[in-house]
Amino acid sequence: MKKLMSTHYSAGAFNFSMLLLRLGMGGLMINHGYGKLVGFGEMLEKYKPMIGLGAKTELSLVVFAEFFCSVFLILGLFTRLSVLPLIVAMSVALFKAHDGHIFSDGEMAGLYLLGYFIILILGPGKISVDGLAGK
Repeated sequence: MKKLMSTHYSAGAFNFSMLLLRLGMGGLMINHGYGKLVGFGEMLEKYKPMIGLGAKTELSLVVFAEFFCSVFLILGLFTRLSVLPLIVAMSVALFKAHDGHIFSDGEMAGLYLLGYFIILILGPGKISVDGLAGK
């Protein structure tokens, strides 16, 4: 019981937790990006530009963030840099597409945004390409 109530953690527990967070956040988001990547033409026809860059440019940036940056996130490669486009994409999704309704339609975007901010602050952990390259 004492261990369950403890606020102490080991470096191994932290690194494993960051691995799980990266795998979860990247693995769940990559599915969204893959659907947009393979159905780009169909998505482009119904995509509404939200930040004034044009439908093709914005959808390309969303695919880059959701698919390619998620791959980098899963690997733990350029981790902090790769979550920046994901943070922007989820911010646009939450505040533009869902009008900031974090407790209804925008709940998933808000959860993703929170996870990406945590990864940005804490980094990838040692169980990552970034962590291995730092040795």
